[in-house]
Amino acid sequence: MTVIVLTNCPVGLRGFLTRWLLEISPGVFLGSPTTRIRDLLWAEVREYAGQGRALLAYQTDNEQGYAFETHDHTWHPTDHEGLTLIHRPSTHAPRAGSPGSATADVPRQGWSKASKRRRFGGGR
Repeated sequence: MTVIVLTNCPVGLRGFLTRWLLEISPGVFLGSPTTRIRDLLWAEVREYAGQGRALLAYQTDNEQGYAFETHDHTWHPTDHEGLTLIHRPSTHAPRAGSPGSATADVPRQGWSKASKRRRFGGGR
């Protein structure tokens, strides 16, 4: 089983993929092509994706039972002791007091009552 997910890709690429795979939802393609055809389809997707993103997931003979590849995603597959995991880069600044933080002495803002008192200067 092979799944290809396209985001913000040219319509012509979607049309090309419908020759080999079934489009079950806009940008989501599903099918069972051979390994050779799957690799050729993925090469075409990577070449013609333009500014879009693409994800390929397929069944394989490993511990997880599947493998996946990404194209122009901020999340990247990484190998961790034989398992493929997704690395999601941090999108926010480091916590106050953590190593590498410029504001090591400023308390972290939150939703607790104590945090609200510190933030608004109120007592009680």
